[in-house]
Amino acid sequence: MALTQAEYELAYEQLNRHPTKVELGIIGALWSEHCGYKTSKPLLKRLPTTGDRVLQGPGENAGAVDIGDGLAAVFKIESHNHPSAIEPYQGAATGVGGILRDIFTMGARPVALLDSLRFGPHEEEAQRHLFDGVVAGIGGYGNCIGVPTVGGEVYFDESYRHNCLVNAMCVGIIEHDKLTRAVASGAGNSLLLVGADTGRDGIHGATFASVQLDDSSEERRPAVQVGNPFLEKCLMEACLELAGDPRVVAMQDLGAAGLTSSTAELAHRGGCGIDIDVDRVSRREQGMNAYEVMLSESQERMLLVVAPEHVAAIQERFARWDLHSDVIGTITDSAHMVIREAGVVVCDLPLGMLIDEVPLRHPETLRPSGLGTLLRKDPLTGQMPWTTGEALLRLLHSPNIGSRRPVFRRYDHQVGDDTVMPPGGDAALVRVRGTRGAIALATDGNARFAVLDPRVGAAIAVCEAARNVVAVGATPLAVTNCLNFGNPEKPEVFWQLQEAIEGIAEACRALDVPVVSGNVSLHNDTNGISIDPTAVIGMVGLIDDVERRIGAGFVADGDLVGVVGPVLAELGGSEYQRLTAGVNEGARPELDLKLERRVQSFVLEAHAERLLKSCHDVSDGGIAVALAESCILGGRGAVARIQELVGVRTDTSQVAGILFGESQSRFLISFDKEASMPLQELAGRHRIPLSELGRTGGGHIHVDLAFDVDLKQAREAYETALV
Repeated sequence: MALTQAEYELAYEQLNRHPTKVELGIIGALWSEHCGYKTSKPLLKRLPTTGDRVLQGPGENAGAVDIGDGLAAVFKIESHNHPSAIEPYQGAATGVGGILRDIFTMGARPVALLDSLRFGPHEEEAQRHLFDGVVAGIGGYGNCIGVPTVGGEVYFDESYRHNCLVNAMCVGIIEHDKLTRAVASGAGNSLLLVGADTGRDGIHGATFASVQLDDSSEERRPAVQVGNPFLEKCLMEACLELAGDPRVVAMQDLGAAGLTSSTAELAHRGGCGIDIDVDRVSRREQGMNAYEVMLSESQERMLLVVAPEHVAAIQERFARWDLHSDVIGTITDSAHMVIREAGVVVCDLPLGMLIDEVPLRHPETLRPSGLGTLLRKDPLTGQMPWTTGEALLRLLHSPNIGSRRPVFRRYDHQVGDDTVMPPGGDAALVRVRGTRGAIALATDGNARFAVLDPRVGAAIAVCEAARNVVAVGATPLAVTNCLNFGNPEKPEVFWQLQEAIEGIAEACRALDVPVVSGNVSLHNDTNGISIDPTAVIGMVGLIDDVERRIGAGFVADGDLVGVVGPVLAELGGSEYQRLTAGVNEGARPELDLKLERRVQSFVLEAHAERLLKSCHDVSDGGIAVALAESCILGGRGAVARIQELVGVRTDTSQVAGILFGESQSRFLISFDKEASMPLQELAGRHRIPLSELGRTGGGHIHVDLAFDVDLKQAREAYETALV
């Protein structure tokens, strides 16, 4: 049930009686961490959620922002971590199905999917099994339903050995006046359940997601839902036909806790009550009782509120798509959830108790005792095990940096024919039909920094997601987030969560990107071992003219190459340090949010003035990896000099710090020689550093004082990282 003894006693006190079995299941689901957000809710109030473009903030199935021309982008990110750890294919597939329903239940047509994945060490067979299953599940569901998976990220680290993370994001487009809310109204209106018949799959899915895993978790496989993308395709098209139809009072998908959460939230948002007769719910398994029907998380189901006189017409619309529908109850003015089975009331609970009075938890906070020791260590004083050239090739071959082509080639990222910039660059671009513009999409997160400083690490995730969008020439609009943390009852974990939310809030305010939706996934523990704090950010941006987009690859020989932003020698929290020393320690990179804003503004203005030929965010692996990636993506080499950047010190550690350090607020750009002076003047106006490195061209990646690597050798290392 995921209830403590104290919570059970509170329920007894509020009801002045013992709850029935059905009531206990409902209370357990809606008071669970997954549905009730009882640990994170007070913290989430600190996030900025409003802005000039915000049409719908947190509290609905998804957020929505204005993108001009009377259109809105609707988007959200969700987790399906625990199910994927037990059953990777179906766990990931139904995660995709669930996030798709969050979008089209708002009336928006899904146009893009993204993901953010974390697994244990890639070299281990068990982790590759999880990885392959999850990727297959995402591809299988998205490909079948016809929504392109256009971007994402994947990382491998010891922290996720027992708790993989599977976060799925979906973005849709809709006309403003067709936005559909999940707010019931009108006592006497009918409650229509549409889609798949209800089975026993997914029972206790919400509570399963609210507890830590252990050695017996495999026994919970029945709590994992089973998806049918072909049925969901029909459901999606039928619901989109009804978007904006005045006969549909409200629409709500069935996700976590199934009928329990969908009916309770739908009615409570409208200040109504609800009366359900479970005998009217079509089932695919015999002998199911009210408890099982209410808590089933069978997929591909939707709930509608319709006036009685329109029910037959709406049912006929669904029947055209071969979708079965049942009238299973009515809206009331009682403010109670009433459930009947065989004519007997088996549940009568006040909705305020289930939604507003979720008992909040306020765990103690404690900064991890060993953190100070980690931060004081200086990676620049350590022994460098490889030459800088060897280090570059090893980084390019790292499963955390190398090409993701083996992943995204399993996804149909061109279905729908609106994907303008596919996976493999900084951000994906998806054309907005009927306009000249496109939306830019990216997901980002970096637990290496968050372990050392959760607040700054989470802020960096926001900034990097924004830089990815800016790199293609788009202006960041808004954020959705997925907060993946361990057991918050541990003071150290709750401290991490609190600090991360503060970091996200600070970065979003600094960049003027509100948080319009999101998800919290806690209890990512196995046998008491927590994952590293992993705040994943989904960013949506807008470019007014898709023809003016720019990519990360160098486009011509003889162009100048420059670094926008600070150039420092630092290795704390870097992928280079993890790869060379097998540790994550040292001072994490500094983050100046005012500088970050100026750097992004510089790039957008330079792009608007058509001064840039290419642009690439400098992140994992530092300047050296960014340079190599731009060479690989553009199919041409480069000659760069760092003597001026290094100064008088030319020892290996200093050079490595300059090349592989992951300082923030940086882009790698290429441009014509004639643009050099205007760019320097623009950089001066924005008060940011702009360092010229060298030129594009040739068949090698050459950096003075460091390495001369054959481009073919670099490409081979990069392309085979996940093979």
